[in-house]
Amino acid sequence: MRDHPHGVRRAAEPPLPAIWTGRATNRVQWLLSAVGAACVALGVELAVVSNWTSGVAPLLMSVVGCVAAGLLIMYGTLAFVHVAVTVDHESLEVRCGHMGLPRRRILLAHVVGADFVPKVTPRQWGGWGYRWRPEKGTAVVVRRGEGMAVTLGDGRTFTVTVDDAATAVRVIRARLGLAAEP
Repeated sequence: MRDHPHGVRRAAEPPLPAIWTGRATNRVQWLLSAVGAACVALGVELAVVSNWTSGVAPLLMSVVGCVAAGLLIMYGTLAFVHVAVTVDHESLEVRCGHMGLPRRRILLAHVVGADFVPKVTPRQWGGWGYRWRPEKGTAVVVRRGEGMAVTLGDGRTFTVTVDDAATAVRVIRARLGLAAEP
């Protein structure tokens, strides 16, 4: 029979994976990208079926403006529809969107701590996307909800919203040899 301190038995935690992967998705971004597609379609329609009598310059400016605004909106929203996070034996990698851009790779050798953040909101960071705030650090926010924050050796923090962030924090802390959170 084993002697347990204070008569409390701790439940065995599931083993940690060798490579942890997680994702977070924001479906609202698809609606915003539809607005960008509508701007591009408007630019194309203006270019194809226009009866502008005031000249070519205003027509050209309108077409270029609509297409450029639409492409910027579409890239800005589709780049942050989802985020994929991978933690392996040497690094934490964050990839955004379908193309994986922007991407951030942080070596675990540069990480001194990892914390679970139960509630990350776009309001805290000034919106969705890749964000930087002097008093908070850098973040990738694709939706409201749980996330993780890693503290780097130079004192900066990097926060990312991801599903099952608690497991990611456990994996990082285990790789760093840190004690589990209480």
